[in-house]
Amino acid sequence: MLVIPAIDLKDGQCVRLKQGRMEDSTVFSDDPVSMAGIWAAKGARRLHIVDLNGAFAGTPVNAEIVAAIAKAYPDLPIQIGGGIRNLEIIQSYLDAGVSYVIIGTQAVKDPDFVRQACEAYPGKIIVGIDAMDGMVATEGWAEVSEVLAIDLAEKLADFGVSAIIYTDIARDGMMKGVNIEATKELANHSPIPVIASGGISKLADIAAIREASESEYGSGIIGVITGRAIYEGMLDLSMAQQLCDE
Repeated sequence: MLVIPAIDLKDGQCVRLKQGRMEDSTVFSDDPVSMAGIWAAKGARRLHIVDLNGAFAGTPVNAEIVAAIAKAYPDLPIQIGGGIRNLEIIQSYLDAGVSYVIIGTQAVKDPDFVRQACEAYPGKIIVGIDAMDGMVATEGWAEVSEVLAIDLAEKLADFGVSAIIYTDIARDGMMKGVNIEATKELANHSPIPVIASGGISKLADIAAIREASESEYGSGIIGVITGRAIYEGMLDLSMAQQLCDE
């Protein structure tokens, strides 16, 4: 199981939000490229980047920074989300050296777009399912749809999606631990590998996810994204990955 450090980009800075609220952000670095280097040095095997401005704007805003990170650390796989609404944006990110592109809002509004993206870029497409009380949120979490997270995961089952990132918005940035029950339920309803996100605060949270990682159906939980905990020093990235490797 992978422990994946997150870099959330807002106005060119590396920040963390609480429950996705743009007005409730903490700046951790003015140099996201250097921050990526810190996580790479600590043994990160993948990097999770979100263009927060892009998620709200509906088009990439911090793409140049993402490209700079990919260029600086070409051996570190990157997954990028935020404002990805057409194939041209996907192509531009892949051309910049990004390994995976995350589709969020468009997966709800136009599921066939996910199918088209998977056909055009096999093995490169991840879907982000961000849920509030089990319902999928869109537009940078500003809106909540009437689509159940589990229903969306089941709809995507045959599209060729490489992974689903599942985030419980109520837990995100709140340091209360991942919603393991909801994450495992999603994994049990879909053959697509699941990456857990939202709420990691300590090593015990990583251990709990690892215990729940095996699924009755499909590939189960293959990774966990962590943000605020590693930035505030409550979780050591190297130790967390070592725990998952044991």
